[in-house]
Amino acid sequence: MTKTILLKNRPEGKPSMSDFEFITEESENTISKGELLLETKYVSVDPYLRGRMSDAKSYVPPFQLNKPIQSGVIAKVIESKNDKFSVGDAVSGLLNWQTQQISNGEGLTKVDPSKAPLSAYLGILGMTGLTAYTGLTEIGKPKAGETLVVSGAAGAVGSVVGQIGKILGLKVIGIAGTDEKIELLKSKFGFDAGINYKTTTDMKAAIAEAAPNGVDIYFDNVGGPISDAILVNINRLARIIVCGAISVYNDTEAPKSLSVQPFLVRNSALMQGFIVSNYAEKFPEAMKQLATWLAEDKLKYSETIVKGFDNIPNGFIDLFEGKNKGKMVVEL
Repeated sequence: MTKTILLKNRPEGKPSMSDFEFITEESENTISKGELLLETKYVSVDPYLRGRMSDAKSYVPPFQLNKPIQSGVIAKVIESKNDKFSVGDAVSGLLNWQTQQISNGEGLTKVDPSKAPLSAYLGILGMTGLTAYTGLTEIGKPKAGETLVVSGAAGAVGSVVGQIGKILGLKVIGIAGTDEKIELLKSKFGFDAGINYKTTTDMKAAIAEAAPNGVDIYFDNVGGPISDAILVNINRLARIIVCGAISVYNDTEAPKSLSVQPFLVRNSALMQGFIVSNYAEKFPEAMKQLATWLAEDKLKYSETIVKGFDNIPNGFIDLFEGKNKGKMVVEL
């Protein structure tokens, strides 16, 4: 039997379990020439999936109602009639939230469990690492001695951005939502300082204190008031990298935010949004560098592992409560 998770409703505000539907069907065990039968091992849950649950124009089409949800998946090949893949291969790709599924092999990449745990290929050696590396290097254009601030710093992308910043000689300040996460940023990931936005009453002043020479690069994962406070502290020719805006993804009304134009004009600053696929031609270089740093123990990563196929929606919803440290992954 194969279990599948469908999008039942388009969420209003924060997603809930009622927005998902679980179905169980007879497994499709018959594959044709060129096809593979895959068994899911790990599922990535990411904030950007919230956007695909809304019927709104975006850089990727929205999920269809009553159809399977998709995300990054690590799967094992359990049957193959495709010359490029063998039984036992571990593969990574954008796949359905299903326990088993048939694929024609397109978009799948073999991953090596002898070089890193399989879950790492959804995180630091997957889109998470690529997002951190390309966003910081291509838009941030860091120079040794500059100051980098990262919001959502204890999350999957943020924790990698900060570490790359340190490798490249930056002063790195992370913003997160608990004292435990702030300690993690400093003790495990090597950040120079951290700010707990939930217990800080004046974020503008806290950023000014942590970055007395101003902010040269801001890697924005959250949007909202935190990002407003950083704008006040940017330097001339600052670069603002807009990766995400998790703080407003579930808003049902247009968010009220600071007008960014005066700060950008006053400081001749750059503010640029991106999606990781913008830099697809850089992926081989980025993967090689990330793997090298990981092997040299210059990069560390943190995962929050949720167990069980039925808990995939719970893991996704927990992202909006900040319950993850590093990458949130569901293990089947």
